[in-house]
Amino acid sequence: MKLLRQALIEGSYLLGLEARNIQSIFHQTLDHVVERGLLPSERRQEVEEALLAREEQVATAIGQAVAIPHVYLDFFTEPVIVFVRLAKPLNLGAPDGIPTRFLFVLLGPQGRAAEHLDTLTAIARLMSDDEFRYDARIAQSHHELLAALDRFSARTAPSVAVVKAPPEGLMYTGRLFGGILGDIRRRLPHYSSDFRDGLHLKSIGSTLFLFFACLAPAVTFGGIMAELTGNHIGVVEMILASAVCGIVYALFSGQPLIMLGGTGPLLIFTAMLYELCRKMELPFLETLACVGLWASLFLLIMAVTDASCLMRFFTRFTDEIFAALISIIFISSAVTAIGEIFVDVYDEQTTSHDRALVPLILALGTFYVATVLSRFRRSRYLLPKMREFLSDFGPAIALAMMTFIYAFWFNDVELAVLPAPESIQPTIERSWMINPFSLPAWVWLAGLIPAALVAVLVYVDQNITARLINSPDNKLQKGEAYHLDLAIIAVLIGVCSMFGLPWVVAATVRSLNHLRSLATVEDVVSGRGESQERIVHVRETRLTGLAIHMMIGLSLLMLPILRLIPMAVLYGLFLFMGVVSMAGNQFLQRLSFWLMDSSLYPSTHYTRRVPKKTIHMFTLLQVACLALLWLVEEGPLGILFPLFLALLVPIRILASRFFVPEHLAALDAEEIPEEETTRFQ
Repeated sequence: MKLLRQALIEGSYLLGLEARNIQSIFHQTLDHVVERGLLPSERRQEVEEALLAREEQVATAIGQAVAIPHVYLDFFTEPVIVFVRLAKPLNLGAPDGIPTRFLFVLLGPQGRAAEHLDTLTAIARLMSDDEFRYDARIAQSHHELLAALDRFSARTAPSVAVVKAPPEGLMYTGRLFGGILGDIRRRLPHYSSDFRDGLHLKSIGSTLFLFFACLAPAVTFGGIMAELTGNHIGVVEMILASAVCGIVYALFSGQPLIMLGGTGPLLIFTAMLYELCRKMELPFLETLACVGLWASLFLLIMAVTDASCLMRFFTRFTDEIFAALISIIFISSAVTAIGEIFVDVYDEQTTSHDRALVPLILALGTFYVATVLSRFRRSRYLLPKMREFLSDFGPAIALAMMTFIYAFWFNDVELAVLPAPESIQPTIERSWMINPFSLPAWVWLAGLIPAALVAVLVYVDQNITARLINSPDNKLQKGEAYHLDLAIIAVLIGVCSMFGLPWVVAATVRSLNHLRSLATVEDVVSGRGESQERIVHVRETRLTGLAIHMMIGLSLLMLPILRLIPMAVLYGLFLFMGVVSMAGNQFLQRLSFWLMDSSLYPSTHYTRRVPKKTIHMFTLLQVACLALLWLVEEGPLGILFPLFLALLVPIRILASRFFVPEHLAALDAEEIPEEETTRFQ
């Protein structure tokens, strides 16, 4: 690293080099070396021919967009290194097929093989670090490159710690408000950058995609809630709650990548409370407000006493099961909705099947276009900026395209459209403010029990989603804020209760899609040629969440336009979100092993360390837990879902008695070990 650092300090670098082939790269690079007085001009042609001859023998592109052309000649007295970043990547014959963007041109004397080998090894190690590659790609000067080198050195410095400490955001402080104050101290220095980092084209694509991805569930949940609560809470209330709470959360939360929304368990609880109030002849909204205020108080107590630290006992075992469940629910909901269209058409005994076929075309078309465009950055077609644009805006383009196709080609087929409300009024005639203090005292005492269930439900939903977002695999840099975010959710639930609005909490699939829409990803290729995406950087910003929820609020002013969007298009978007949110879930990857030739398992840290039988037993345990949660979620015990989810922690602890500790540690590792990251480079 000393040689590279010195070269950068002395100006031995070329950023944004325009070149169309390897000859042009060498020609311009050697011109730069001659200008700096490191190579006699009369020797320039000899060096260029030697570099080209070396390239003809074996391509020096080592993969992952990196090449290390090198030549050693007698007239050099000291090694010379030039860092080159191409304006547009070129295909230089890399073994993984990824076009080359970075080159380290090495020139030096013969007879110093050990020194040259050390330099090559150091460069390979440096470029195996995805964070440095991202920094190198966006650097505008040698100062930024040097800063990236310093960060790499700090990340890879030997650690003397033997025991891995829990994440800083889950450290128990032992004092009231200690966790909240720690979250504020950790996140406040990044507050201004949370807005600056959002000034990027990627944020616009994320906003357009997530606007519809959040609005559609709000409308859907609102419609279902209106049916289950006798129209006491409907679409208008759900949109208002999502918009207002989302804006407040985007401005004041510690982790603004989390998206708020209605969830299935909260919907089930609200419906059960309505039925209870109807049978006991109690006013529903007032009782809901009473329970909500108690739940808000319980959540505040949890936040100020660092109760979120208990999440340290949740591991990848639990996270993967929960993420898989939510993804499957999204996918099954989309498939079920499309299937119901076919059932309805069949029940009508009509000879025209257009009302079934057209929604299927629109849904699958939306899913296909969004999927293809989201992966377009890997394509060889068009320019890099165009590929990046199409990839970032893929879901929004898919939604607009399929809506256009329906409006101009299938407009003679009557389909269900987004059921937006007619006006901005409460679903049932009432004042916006609710007065729960008119209830009898016994109702307030009885409300403690359902409020405790709500508090546990919100605590688990919010914190597990936060764990998934803050996973080390996502490479976030600005720190966690579990306690602060839980306190904000507590306040929002209390405020919503007083206005007769539904409660909202972290929505897992929408949050994961929000994060991935802001992520820069790259392909990593194993020795067997297997390719998979990995996140290298995420734009941690508040702007997207703020814009998304402001647009959701403004949607109440453009209701006629929203009613032009077919629900089938939104089902395709749900399907896309469910599939995309499965990316990187090792549990689902291991599940695919059951159908795979064991000799062709991907070479990962756990397949190299753990016997195949143990891998299958661990996966089977997760499948059993997933099935149990699915039955609880979809059955009459849905209100107890968070309690069953919390039971996964003791199940994981009990599993340590039946698995070898080393095997369990590999299967349940919090993040991919560094050795595997290097291997994939």
